[in-house]
Amino acid sequence: MITRVFLTVVAAAGVALAVPAVASAASGPVVQPLAVTAADQQAVLDYWTPERMAALTQPASDNPPKSGPDGAPWTASNAVTKTVGRLFFTDHGEDASCTATVVDSANRSTIVTAGHCVNSTDLLGNDDQWNAHSMFVPGYHDGQAPYGKFVGRFGVADRTWLENDQINGQKFDAYDQAFVVLNRGAHGIPVQDKVGAAQQIGFDRPGDANVVQFGYPRASADPAREGLPEYIGSRLAFCTGPTREWLGTPDFPDSPNQWGTACVMGGGSSGGPRLRDFNPKTGLGVVVGDNTEAGFFDAAGHACERDAGCTRYLVGPQFTKAITKPLFEAAQHA
Repeated sequence: MITRVFLTVVAAAGVALAVPAVASAASGPVVQPLAVTAADQQAVLDYWTPERMAALTQPASDNPPKSGPDGAPWTASNAVTKTVGRLFFTDHGEDASCTATVVDSANRSTIVTAGHCVNSTDLLGNDDQWNAHSMFVPGYHDGQAPYGKFVGRFGVADRTWLENDQINGQKFDAYDQAFVVLNRGAHGIPVQDKVGAAQQIGFDRPGDANVVQFGYPRASADPAREGLPEYIGSRLAFCTGPTREWLGTPDFPDSPNQWGTACVMGGGSSGGPRLRDFNPKTGLGVVVGDNTEAGFFDAAGHACERDAGCTRYLVGPQFTKAITKPLFEAAQHA
């Protein structure tokens, strides 16, 4: 049996101030206010105490360093360590984190992430809610916020995603993508100006390509790497290589156009960018998709069960003009 596992991570917390989503049969962007007033913004900043953020970091292990194309720490200091960061939020009363990326936008305040990092159901696929206490920390590392903390102002997701039932991946997984419009940070500076960089976003790019995928995982699919700093939520990790399209299995088909490369990054890497045309010196590329779930392939490239000794890939929707571009336009002009 294939189990759909979103790559968000959670920890026990207080009650979320969630707002029920309004579903519609038509697709298209929904712009949801998150924290608009100054008082609401301060409440989010006050909520994310150092102790609460630290609770979303897993214990370290004594495993020796191990890395490869399917998972390694990102150690260069360039645009990636400015534009990619951790997205903290509360999901159905539990604190959680994902990964998000600053993309070049008209309002200079837009980040892209996974749909379930912005709007989610409970574990049974019911009680759809917008996540609360949304806060982005670009360049997060070892508990530090080198460019400050930015509170989510609006969440932007597709109406179809708001109907997600956690079961029908063939219908909903293509829509597991979203944007967050951030409030300006200290001294009224938008995030894109504060970090001094932004990634480009691409629509309808071919999925079959060499890519680099980034995330802040709090787990690794490889026991030998479990507990290393890049797999406990402390530091940025990446995977790189050629992609494969994950279509699910005959019993559990997935949406078409789900792509990714071999990768051991686990929970917390959801929403991280899949970049092509990436320059490792500058740290800049084109975001063509986001991390959402795991898919498994055998040596011949056929889909297989997760426990059948096959290779784990980190996959997610390829950004398109039909789904992604309307969301992006709504976000960058919000």
